[in-house]
Amino acid sequence: MKEGPDIAQIGALIGDPARANMLTALMGGRALTATELAAAGGITLQTASTHLSKLEAGGLLAQRKQGRHRYFALADDGVGKLLEGIMGFAASRGHLRHRPGPKEPALRKARICYDHLAGDYGVRMLDSLIATGAISALGEGLDLTERGEAHLHAIGIDVGGLRATRRPLCRACLDWSERRTHLAGGLGKALLSSFFDRGWARRTENSRSIQFTPEGERRFLALFPLEADNRASERESAE
Repeated sequence: MKEGPDIAQIGALIGDPARANMLTALMGGRALTATELAAAGGITLQTASTHLSKLEAGGLLAQRKQGRHRYFALADDGVGKLLEGIMGFAASRGHLRHRPGPKEPALRKARICYDHLAGDYGVRMLDSLIATGAISALGEGLDLTERGEAHLHAIGIDVGGLRATRRPLCRACLDWSERRTHLAGGLGKALLSSFFDRGWARRTENSRSIQFTPEGERRFLALFPLEADNRASERESAE
């Protein structure tokens, strides 16, 4: 087929191992320097500069300048969504890179996926919102209900402001570690930002993992309960 979108070009840009590693590093939502991305890609700075130029020309990266420093970030939400989809698809087909170590459990528990919560806690949050009727789910489609909007407004989430943006409010994102769906979109971003603002959690330095404080974890689990929690509490009471 010689007409239509050139998916081969995008596939080639993402398919290079070094570029794939650099793009994955930017899924943490932070802008990084060429030196930091070279380390992520396992290549020299000179080689990284060549790769970054190609990614920028291909519309996958945007460059930010601050004084004498240059930083690179994903060009927009569309790139993050594309990478999330590829990562989820790769995981669902068993294409995983195994790097055992102390960081792995933390990444699986809670991590940032571009700008929203992923991992076990990300899946739990969406499961709870669906179970309590705050979000309705039909296939891969997610919609915030009136009940959910009132609940989120009560905890300080400006749903009206989120609706005013062009970004989808709720979007399903396949979690590569849990092999299930977590919440992306404007609401997913707003909820994660609120956890940081409240001091419930913080990002781990040089990692995509998110660490909850003991109090933050208690409040998070109380805000997003699951039926399994109630059954566990009933068993403890019976004992």
